[in-house]
Amino acid sequence: MSTQLLSGRAMPLRLLLAGIGAAILLAATVLTGLYLGIETRDRFQSIDASWRTYAAETDRRGELLSRIRGLIGYGGIIHNFKNYVLRQDAEYLDRVRAQLEDFKEAIAEYRQDNPSPEEIEALMAVEQTMARYDSKLPIAIRAAEENWTPLETDRLVKVDDRAALKALAAIDAAWRDKRRVTTQAIAASVREGQELVGTGFRFLTGLMLVALVIYGLFYILQAELRQTVGRLSSELAERKAAEHAAKKFGRAVEQSPATIVITGTDRLIEYVNRKFCEVTGYEPSEVIGRTPRFLQSDETPPEAYRDLSQRIARGDEWRGIFRNRKKDGGFYWAQSIILPLRDEEGQITNYIGIGEDITERRRARAQIQRAQKMEAVGLLASGVAHDFNNILTTIVGNAHLALMDAPERGHIREELEQIQIAAKRAGSLVGQVLAFARRQPGDPVPLRISDAVEEVCRLMKASIPTNVSIEVDVEDENLTVLADPTRLHQVIMNLCSNAAEAIGAEPGTLRLRVARHHPPGSAQAQVRLLVDDTGSGISEEHRARVFEPFFTTKPPGRGTGLGLSVVANMVGEMGGRIAIVESSPSGTCFEILLPECDLAPQAPVSQKRAVGGSDRILLCDDEPEVVATCRKLLERIGYTVEAFTEPLAAVEAFEANPEAFDLVMTDFVMPEMNGEQLARAIRAQRETCPIIICTAYQPGTLDPEALAPIRVLDKPVDPVQLARIVRSMLDAQEHQDAAE
Repeated sequence: MSTQLLSGRAMPLRLLLAGIGAAILLAATVLTGLYLGIETRDRFQSIDASWRTYAAETDRRGELLSRIRGLIGYGGIIHNFKNYVLRQDAEYLDRVRAQLEDFKEAIAEYRQDNPSPEEIEALMAVEQTMARYDSKLPIAIRAAEENWTPLETDRLVKVDDRAALKALAAIDAAWRDKRRVTTQAIAASVREGQELVGTGFRFLTGLMLVALVIYGLFYILQAELRQTVGRLSSELAERKAAEHAAKKFGRAVEQSPATIVITGTDRLIEYVNRKFCEVTGYEPSEVIGRTPRFLQSDETPPEAYRDLSQRIARGDEWRGIFRNRKKDGGFYWAQSIILPLRDEEGQITNYIGIGEDITERRRARAQIQRAQKMEAVGLLASGVAHDFNNILTTIVGNAHLALMDAPERGHIREELEQIQIAAKRAGSLVGQVLAFARRQPGDPVPLRISDAVEEVCRLMKASIPTNVSIEVDVEDENLTVLADPTRLHQVIMNLCSNAAEAIGAEPGTLRLRVARHHPPGSAQAQVRLLVDDTGSGISEEHRARVFEPFFTTKPPGRGTGLGLSVVANMVGEMGGRIAIVESSPSGTCFEILLPECDLAPQAPVSQKRAVGGSDRILLCDDEPEVVATCRKLLERIGYTVEAFTEPLAAVEAFEANPEAFDLVMTDFVMPEMNGEQLARAIRAQRETCPIIICTAYQPGTLDPEALAPIRVLDKPVDPVQLARIVRSMLDAQEHQDAAE
């Protein structure tokens, strides 16, 4: 009994102990499971926190750092600043200013992200360098305005940016270190989680002898935990690579120097990059969902667009050049390529258009072509002017000699006067070509505009048909302008000739009106010259192009397209402007505004018979016809002339007896020795001898002040003007000799 009792008592005790042991085992199992669960949760939270730090802070700093690096590197502030110094293009200045503002914003955002003291110090170094570039902008702007040489400008604005680049590298290194630390933290959390799973696996293995079910449950949990950790690690690596590739692609597309447009298969725009917005002036919100038709300028033929649609519909690429319209109504040229985008199965999902803005390239090419054309005209003009003006000198001189012998009335005098008029108009034509090619410098003097109008009207009356009447209305005959007399004469003569041609064979009137004009808000008075006719007028489409070089509406053989272009250039050189104030089928009115001059006007050249003398003159010109004509003119009015066609022979004759000649007259362009060299040889023998240089084409190298007393006359030489100048120079020398 007692044994059974004891045994019965022991059973509950064993059961109790077993229960206690089981409870302890269960509690240990539960506690172990709780411990493993809590530790696992902590590891996942650590991974999540590390990932958030990586995504929120490290990536944000990486973006800011990439933004700062892009603003400093190629295509950034330093690149555009140097381009502006070298090319002096205002577009680079605008880019530098915009990028400096963007740089300041990026730096401010980086500072708000709690950077380290080392990063702050590096940021300050970068800011200081960019501030130096900012401080050099006024010097670069002044250099562009005053056309300094790039070498001089670069010396004044050069900035040592090595410290900035080194500091930027330090910031990049700090960012990389922080990214590495964050990545290591994530990896450490994953490793600790894996180690924790291993510990739980070993513990569950020990419990498997007493709790297979619990072991199985923990085994399943461990397997799932392994899969989750592995999947998380894989997804983390894939996400990192995908985000890096996406950011790189996005930056490449957004910062591309070409315009990029992506449309769907329905041709509706889905994406445009930053360059497209810069070129066209549109914002992305204004073009997304629209077709690219709003860019069409109506200058590309419909056949080109049909060919484009057919090609891309077949899956082929299309290449070509468009003249597109901007948002503000302006135009730009784009060299474009349009091609389809396909998915994995080869189906077309989108179309992408890539364009390069070639407007400046085409404009530069047009300017080069125009400059080459101008240079060709200039070379032709300078080559023709010398020989042609020598011929005209012979014609004008002999016509004047014939007029001196002709009867006062009769057909012979009228015919000789017509020869003189034609020769003067030919000389004006040569002057126009030289002025257009900028090969002949002007000599502005104060002169009364009424004198120029009177002279032109006198020539026009003798050369235009009788069906055209000329009316002149001068408000004040003393209105004076500062202008080259020949060029002012050419301006008025050209406008009057065009007006007479516009009238044609029908009866009409050519009116010239001169008056003082007071522009609103300006204290400078102007002289206003109106030239209007009753011709057929100028059409609206031609009105904007009449002042372009080589543009003419006249039939072939009747117009060069230089006249009004030359007139516009000459008026601009006089400080004035020319415009068409009215044009209709009943006539056209040109307006010229020139600044009024307060100086005393130059007296007009007298048209009376020349006054001569008995002095001795040494004459030299390599053209025998010119020598013969000038010799006859001077001898006819009493002078003794010794003429030469070789400058070296003329110098030898003068050196033999310097006092035997009272005045020397020479051509400028001659073989062996030009007029300036001959004049210097004369000066070496006799410093005060008066010298006249006649030139058919003066390249602008002559310095009259260094050879005074000297006068320079343009060929064809007017005989009356030549006689007056010869006499005035001889009289001035006689007065000087008498005073000494």
